[in-house]
Amino acid sequence: MTIETNAIPAMPRLNEPAPAFDAPTTHGRKTLEDYRGKWLVLFSHPADFTPVCTTEFMGFARRHADFQAIGCDLLGLSIDSHYSHVAWVRNIKEKFDVEKGGDSGELAAGR
Repeated sequence: MTIETNAIPAMPRLNEPAPAFDAPTTHGRKTLEDYRGKWLVLFSHPADFTPVCTTEFMGFARRHADFQAIGCDLLGLSIDSHYSHVAWVRNIKEKFDVEKGGDSGELAAGR
């Protein structure tokens, strides 16, 4: 049996370039190129409005200034729509008084 290695998508690995992307976010469209020369923490969560994902997002939001101080941006990713992300961020602000920080800490939509 022969397996073609180019037919199987590979996960990015350490010390290799990340795959290019273009995604709608809560801060407009973003591409990997927008982050050239910076560190980027790309974190993912399965869905907005879930307890673990909300806790994770609030943790990153609260430490946003610390990441910015070392030249690192944050980008969250899920399969939810842009509209869901906006509603979720508003909900977190209203219920927990936590805001995403500055010009980063955006959420990228999967659909």
